[in-house]
Amino acid sequence: MDDELQLYVVADGMGGHAGGGTASRIAVETIDEQLRELRKSEPAATGPRDLQDSPLPETIRSAVEKACLAIYGRAQQDPELAGMGTTVISLLLDDSHAFFAHVGDSRAYLVRGELIQQISEDHSLVNEQIKAGMITPEEARHSRYRNIITRSVGFEEEVQVDVMGLLAEPGDVFVLCTDGLANMLEDQEILEIVRGQRLEDVPGKLIALANERGGDDNITVVAVRAELDDGPEARSTRVVRSP
Repeated sequence: MDDELQLYVVADGMGGHAGGGTASRIAVETIDEQLRELRKSEPAATGPRDLQDSPLPETIRSAVEKACLAIYGRAQQDPELAGMGTTVISLLLDDSHAFFAHVGDSRAYLVRGELIQQISEDHSLVNEQIKAGMITPEEARHSRYRNIITRSVGFEEEVQVDVMGLLAEPGDVFVLCTDGLANMLEDQEILEIVRGQRLEDVPGKLIALANERGGDDNITVVAVRAELDDGPEARSTRVVRSP
């Protein structure tokens, strides 16, 4: 979490205890470093502009690609880390824009008023089966293949990164989470907790409910709310994350 950049990243590593932790750490550090370098070298890259004219989507895509290369390179140097990789879901806020870069099955949700929408699309085997009409979403939730992802950052030298952008509105809440949460809760349940709790209580409440259901995987949650600042168009954020 980098409040100065308004950058928030969740990475769920794989490849054993050492490999998964190393991959996720390299991912978040590399993405943050790349965007900090952009801020220093090209201050004009951020700030008010039309969504389609912003250079930030390609910048955040490039940051994830460089994280992929860094993780892959580290794995080649250390046999104990061979095969490590990580999911990445990242949110970058700039003026009234929200940009997402995504690989794997960690998720980004937007809660706006009484509606919730999953912004990211899972890169997972069960999601491919759902799209092909082979299984239903309910069957996917209980599938023994639900933890198999089809893309990860660092397992190979290159990765295809999904990038999305939208106009944020005052009061929007973005929830970034690992599949340990998403596999246990329905979207409507996430919406009800976001709408019914103080922002600082949201991650803990979500995690507690997922743990009540079994909590059979690591769970990380970051909640970000867009707020009006002093000017009519400016935005600020309040951010909390899981303990």
